[in-house]
Amino acid sequence: MSEQTTNGEGADAKKRGQAPTATRTLVGQVVSDKMDKTMTVLVERRVKHPLYKKYIRRSTKLHAHDEENTCRVGDLVSIEPCRPMSKSKSWRLHEILERARG
Repeated sequence: MSEQTTNGEGADAKKRGQAPTATRTLVGQVVSDKMDKTMTVLVERRVKHPLYKKYIRRSTKLHAHDEENTCRVGDLVSIEPCRPMSKSKSWRLHEILERARG
C-alpha cells in the first residue's frame, strides 16, 4: 500500500525552489553559568493584558548548551533550538551579542 508518484512531485519536489526555513532564535540574559557546558538564560517577552490592554513583562528561564564555557553571568546572548541534550536542556548558544561589563 505504498504510494508512488509518477509525475515526480514527491517530498523532494515540494522542497525544491523554496527558501530555507528560518531558525527560531531567542535573545536573553545569562543568569547562571555554574554548570559545566550549560547556562541558564532569562528570556523576556511582552504580553498584552486582555482586560487592561497594558503590556506586561513575562519571563522564562531556559537551559542552553555552551560547548566552550564562554558565557558569563550578565552576557546578552542569542540561543537557538537543538535536539534535547538532557531532561531540561534543548537550546544551544547561537552567538554572544554583548559582553557583561565588569
